[in-house]
Amino acid sequence: MKFTDGYWLLREGVTAAHPVEVLDVTARDGTLEIHAPTQPIRHRGDLLKGPVVTIAAHAPMPDVVGVTLTHFQGEQPRGPRFELNRTEHTPLVSCDDEHATLTSGALSVRVARGGPWRVDFLAEGRTLTGSGPKGMGIMRDATGAHYLREQLGLGVGTSVYGLGERFGPLVKNGQVVDIWNADGGTATEQAYKNVPFYLTDAGYGVFVDHPGKVSFEVGSETVSRVQFSAETQQLTYYVVYGPSPKEILRKYTALTGRPALPPAWSFGLWLSTSFTTSYDEETVTSFIEGMRKRELPLSVFHFDCFWMREFHWCDFRWDPRVFPDPEGMLARLKERGLRISVWINPYIAQRSPLFAEGKALGHLLRRPDGSVWQWDLWQPGMALVDFTSPAAREWYAGKLEALLAQGVDCFKTDFGERVPVDVAWSDGSDPERMHNYYTHLYNRTVFEVLRKHRGDQEAVVFARSATAGSQRFPVHWGGDCEATYESMAESLRGGLSLGLSGFGYWSHDIGGFEGTPSPALFKRWLAFGMLSSHSRLHGSSSYRVPWLFDEESVDVLRHFTRLKLSLMPYLYEAARTAHTEGVPMMRAMVLDFPDDPGCAQLERQYMLGPDLLVAPVFSDEDEVTYYVPEGTWTDFVTGREVSGPGWVRERHGFSSVPLLVRPGAVIPVGAVEDRPDYDHADGVTLRAYRLGDGRRVAVRAGGVDFTVVREGGALRATCADPSKPWSLATGTRVAHAGAGTASLVLELEH
Repeated sequence: MKFTDGYWLLREGVTAAHPVEVLDVTARDGTLEIHAPTQPIRHRGDLLKGPVVTIAAHAPMPDVVGVTLTHFQGEQPRGPRFELNRTEHTPLVSCDDEHATLTSGALSVRVARGGPWRVDFLAEGRTLTGSGPKGMGIMRDATGAHYLREQLGLGVGTSVYGLGERFGPLVKNGQVVDIWNADGGTATEQAYKNVPFYLTDAGYGVFVDHPGKVSFEVGSETVSRVQFSAETQQLTYYVVYGPSPKEILRKYTALTGRPALPPAWSFGLWLSTSFTTSYDEETVTSFIEGMRKRELPLSVFHFDCFWMREFHWCDFRWDPRVFPDPEGMLARLKERGLRISVWINPYIAQRSPLFAEGKALGHLLRRPDGSVWQWDLWQPGMALVDFTSPAAREWYAGKLEALLAQGVDCFKTDFGERVPVDVAWSDGSDPERMHNYYTHLYNRTVFEVLRKHRGDQEAVVFARSATAGSQRFPVHWGGDCEATYESMAESLRGGLSLGLSGFGYWSHDIGGFEGTPSPALFKRWLAFGMLSSHSRLHGSSSYRVPWLFDEESVDVLRHFTRLKLSLMPYLYEAARTAHTEGVPMMRAMVLDFPDDPGCAQLERQYMLGPDLLVAPVFSDEDEVTYYVPEGTWTDFVTGREVSGPGWVRERHGFSSVPLLVRPGAVIPVGAVEDRPDYDHADGVTLRAYRLGDGRRVAVRAGGVDFTVVREGGALRATCADPSKPWSLATGTRVAHAGAGTASLVLELEH
């Protein structure tokens, strides 16, 4: 929200009060509490009026410092609150005549006690960011609404990323971002997944610990500052020190939660019925049989909304007119080795028998007068499940358990963004704060049902909406994009932005959701989709089986599906890294190359895991331009070399895309190309690329650790597990060399 009219004036009706000096400092229990008047204290008469801002500095874990701003302390505390992890440690606190300082690990917050008002965040002997005069403030708008605001400085050349899945430019400088979940598609400033966290390439990130609406002005009101504000009496934010972008994400996700590890089968190809198409078991079977005949490996089949009867969403009952024997159908599909996904949402239509049941039990969201909240948008007379109620969560989970018993394996958790604020939640939560947080309770409920009945290693959802912390419940997809190259590019920007917001896995509708893609667009999107974390063929009013486009689409899908499945030893280890460290599988280039200024604004290419560079083609033409960081990179498919740093312009047919291996990498390649859930170490090939002499690289595949080293112009590989057969580069199977190792020496290819 903007409060100023240019640099000198406030907007009409806005009033502001800013801390100007430190009145006193209290240090206790690893915290600092500072009282800061908003006018100079020249004599005792100035002590008779306010406002006074209370600033509390604290630290939940090393290298993370929190600052809480408070105006009136009498505000009734209301939920929800983000679930944060804290580490037992004692920050260092010091005070002298000039500064009050709290230090957590390598990060310090320092408040100037004399002179102009100043709060600085420092690490390793340098200032990362800070809040100066008229930065922190108590603001009232023309209606009298009360806001707390903070402004943190942006250094020259600093780029800002994150703030959730945003479809505009990847670098957020100059943008206005409101953290407010909306069902707005992928073509506007609205977003399904809003996260009040931004990451910079200057060594730090900032998380605003407020689940409701937070307005960010990223160099867009004061161009040298990031401003954030919320309508509240108390506001907490955390500065997270890296220094690298990856370290920032590791610490941020340690604070807000790491993604669960999805099952290996979820990384295979998903095929959907699409949204409003007509289908029955015969249609479904024809699609699956068509995939089999064309040797197109399929892992998951998804039933979208019309598996239920119209106007009954959601009653969690198969439409008996088209699916008279759901248990038998699911059993027949699972005999083909498929996993089954079904579409759900948290809305209960009035015609659903669950509406009367939920109303009687008190499980539906109510208005302040006690009546059930309803509207006609999306489903006639629909209501929302009140997930703040444990009993409502248990009731909803019970409906899903019945589907799991029928043979369903996972759920597409659609919607969760259209949450009203003129309501009364059963636990007394603040409606404004619950608007974004609702999706967290919704997806957690579904994920926990799967975890309970399928186990920790088998739980996965396909979620659209999210907020901070929702990365714990993967996977997430990009929402309703159009069947255009422009929308394909905006989808990629959204996925990279989400990855820079702490989310490890991401997908999108191959070919676009709205409209029907041209054959050329569909084939270009296939390459992008199969070289994403998760891959799903899905649309709105038209099917997405490839033979409906042209026969070349079948060949392109076969090629890239087999390529992805052969890369599963590499991809699943990248997935484990997302799970254990919070570093996403699909990475904006700046995440891996923060010191290369050429990577700062790249948004049409990405790293897939630590060592593969992908540059999708975004036009009907064969031409693609992309940037290569320093070193000699190798095309994974052809072996052709590309040198950087610099821009490269190439031509690629539909069965080709720039897929380059980082110099010095070892890529484990699997022996299976028809499914993702195989023993990734059995028969694995280790492909070494441009290893320097004496360079030793550790690589893991299928839970087995390998080491590859170049010695005098040759490669030597060892495996710590003597029970696993394996091969290297040439595919030569070798005998174990004793003492728990197996080794091979072969000449370098370069």
